[in-house]
Amino acid sequence: MAIEFSMIQTIGFAVVLLVIGRWLRNNVAFFERFAIPAPVIGGFLFALFNLVFKLTGWVDITFDTTLQGFFMTMFFTSVGFGASVAVLGKAGKMVTRFLLVASVLVVLQNVLAVVLAPLVDIPSSLALMTGSVSMTGGHGVSGGMAPLVEAQGVDRAETVAYTAATFGLLMGSLMGGPVGDRLIKNNRLQSTVSSEAGVDDSLIALRRRELRSDQVMQAFIVLLIAMFVGTYITDGINWVISQFTDKAAFPNYLGAMLVGILFRYISDTRNERQYHEFVPTQEVEIIGNVALALFLAQALMTIKLWELADLAVPLLVLLAAQTLLMFLYAYFITFRVMGRDYDAAILSAGHCGFGMGATPNGVANMESVVQKYSPSKLAFFVLPIIGGMFIDFVNILVVTVFLNVV
Repeated sequence: MAIEFSMIQTIGFAVVLLVIGRWLRNNVAFFERFAIPAPVIGGFLFALFNLVFKLTGWVDITFDTTLQGFFMTMFFTSVGFGASVAVLGKAGKMVTRFLLVASVLVVLQNVLAVVLAPLVDIPSSLALMTGSVSMTGGHGVSGGMAPLVEAQGVDRAETVAYTAATFGLLMGSLMGGPVGDRLIKNNRLQSTVSSEAGVDDSLIALRRRELRSDQVMQAFIVLLIAMFVGTYITDGINWVISQFTDKAAFPNYLGAMLVGILFRYISDTRNERQYHEFVPTQEVEIIGNVALALFLAQALMTIKLWELADLAVPLLVLLAAQTLLMFLYAYFITFRVMGRDYDAAILSAGHCGFGMGATPNGVANMESVVQKYSPSKLAFFVLPIIGGMFIDFVNILVVTVFLNVV
């Protein structure tokens, strides 16, 4: 039996899976403990059912995923709006230092994937889907980069990336708490008041206000304009690159991210009393989160798990290596570079979740450690800024370079 979903039916079905995922996350402790996003739960659950349908030959389901690309671009555009140059300037050296630490890990994750690729006998571009694409990038960047790799003729890139990202969520969450606990005990660390002195309280508390329809409309306006202009920027950049080589290209949402950064910079430097809020960051963030949920639900429900049959062993080897890298890097590098103190230990715990999953996993890791010991305002200030504003942009640039070199 064959079932075909239209574009509207596909997005509607994705929303149903999203609702199921939200219910499961709220009612199953396992999902909440590991901070697994609702669209990942619902989408992956259906992917398992679809695997059974495929193996039994009972149902052949086809989706029209036209809107998946739209929501993906909208999400990454919102990431650009979240990258505030003004915030980075005010945040201090600890934030800049952690951005450097996280960026180096991004490079190492990709180097490891490329080095191991010939040993497990898979293409380097496919192995890169287990690198920073899915580790530091999580499901969001996986959904953005994997389709580009498949378009270049590398089969199963999306399935590998999403599977690796799900694995990373689990392992990063399992690893973070023990890493922080061990660092604190072995180094006999204690929280100090002085470590909080450099934290700008005005940057910690988000200025939440009541949502207004005009601001929601303004958020849609700036997002869609950035997406519109950004497509031409990306096309222009890729045209210039094509004059020199046909092996390099940027993803189509890169231009929209750049326009988003520019708009945010303009908004941050304008006088709010005179111009009001050119970029309503609160509303842009909300719309971006909605776009991410709808994009992920569609992406996860359409992955073809049966394509992993002959990749099981190579995938396990690559992911085990990434787990070991994350542990060693957080324990020896993140901890030392960030100061070898209590805050550095908490950040190391957070980096495990952040470097193998997503920012919420990193925050959850830090919360589990500070509940046992004492608060760390600095750690909870630094990690969300890098995870929420900057690392995705760095990651996409690094991955694009690797994909066009290997």
